Amino acid sequence: MKIFKKILLLLLIIIIIALLFFGFSGYSLYKKSMSEKSLEDRIAEIRNAEYFTPIDEVPDYYKNAVVAIEDHRFYSHHGVDIIATSRAFMDNLLSWELKGGGSSISQQVAKNVCFTQEKTLTRKIAELFVVYQLEKNYEKDDILELYINYIYFGHGYYNIHDAALGYYNKLPKDLSFYEATVLAGVPNAPSVYAPTNNLDLAEQRQAQVISAMKKYGYNVEY
Repeated sequence: MKIFKKILLLLLIIIIIALLFFGFSGYSLYKKSMSEKSLEDRIAEIRNAEYFTPIDEVPDYYKNAVVAIEDHRFYSHHGVDIIATSRAFMDNLLSWELKGGGSSISQQVAKNVCFTQEKTLTRKIAELFVVYQLEKNYEKDDILELYINYIYFGHGYYNIHDAALGYYNKLPKDLSFYEATVLAGVPNAPSVYAPTNNLDLAEQRQAQVISAMKKYGYNVEY
């Protein structure tokens, strides 16, 4: 029994040391990123871009589709979806690799705006400090607006304006329900779900988007 307690104590100490190490590393990465350019300046650059699309210039069904498929608790959590994160953590633990997953819309904005796409625990922790800033200083619709204006849709399209124009020759406000729900599913895997790459796969993903919208109470009758 004493040996068992000692082992548990040793494991606890190791876990605490690991948390402190990665916490400090993540904070250091966050501070480095902010010293290079503040979050406010980064966001101002996005908003001042030529083809920035305000949130009220996209159809409601596109916004609803994005939230349903990407982060259905977006409007109720404070930047991190604990349930989705815990599920992704268990998947990563069981597979013995950091595959990602479980990131909220706020976390994706933090990653895309401030960091590289490298999948490391240090970067994931650094994201959390940016998420705190986002959730503290910006409204949810502001964060969603940043997301749709700074997410990759494939074929060199890095915002909803370019994706709508590139794939459908339309402005975002003119997207049909079909087109909007296709585009909502693309950022999950742009090389796979881009409608010009494989329309069948794009529409399979779209079916998942519509299913999520139904599941979480959004209107799909248009």
